[in-house]
Amino acid sequence: MENDDIYYMKEALYEADIAYKLDEIPIGAVIVCDNKIVARGHNVRNTDKNPLGHAELIAIDWAARYICDWRLEDCTMYVTVEPCPMCAGAIVQSRIKRLVYGCDNNKAGSCGSILNIVEESRYNHQVEVTRYVLENECACMMKSFFKKLRTVSKEK
Repeated sequence: MENDDIYYMKEALYEADIAYKLDEIPIGAVIVCDNKIVARGHNVRNTDKNPLGHAELIAIDWAARYICDWRLEDCTMYVTVEPCPMCAGAIVQSRIKRLVYGCDNNKAGSCGSILNIVEESRYNHQVEVTRYVLENECACMMKSFFKKLRTVSKEK
């Protein structure tokens, strides 16, 4: 694990914490190009009432605007939780070079847990994947969120 990976994953965790405070599933993402964060995102699905409000999609949208191209070929995405099928597809379609994620998503993970869209050899683009950077911190945030959610649900 590289020091840069830890630094940028901490930035993704910062974004996840913003989502957590909004009562969103705490997933955060940053996109890095030339050692610079060019985009950030955190889940806002409930806040925006929009199924596309995933951290990864928001970050991809902002990165494309920043770079002025849909091809993010020289970019690395850092995301706290393994992307779902929709986000994994967007990562492939945007030509992101490298994906770094924190913890597995056993319900919808599409970068190795359930499916592996990003490394599928039949697509015209594959993504280099680094798994489990700050895994404990990322998993703990998710567990804390769902524990809080269950506690609130029981009180109602």
